Amino acid sequence: MTEKFKVIFLEEADDFLNGLDPKSKEKIIYNIRKAQVINNNELFKKLNGETWEFRTLHNKSYYRLFAFWDKTEKNPSVVVSTHGLVKKTDKIPQEDLDKADRIRKIYYEQKTKKK
Repeated sequence: MTEKFKVIFLEEADDFLNGLDPKSKEKIIYNIRKAQVINNNELFKKLNGETWEFRTLHNKSYYRLFAFWDKTEKNPSVVVSTHGLVKKTDKIPQEDLDKADRIRKIYYEQKTKKK
């Protein structure tokens, strides 16, 4: 199957993944790869505005990686993961939504400077 989008992990998302136990990390990566080829709101869904999340339920914990679409690249489409968290509940803290938005703005500012 063909990937619908490419995924880039920013430093904080990468650190989050690398700090997890190997089984949890493996499950999250598996679900992200799966979300790249099939549409599934349980794996990848829009939260608000520009913020999306990759969701994985593993060992009774929700692993969430926040992300946004980088629409400056045409082919392939790119999803940029900003940071992650582990939750026991389904509710998302507002500060994490705000953080994803701040990271997205910084990402675009830095990208604009490189051009």
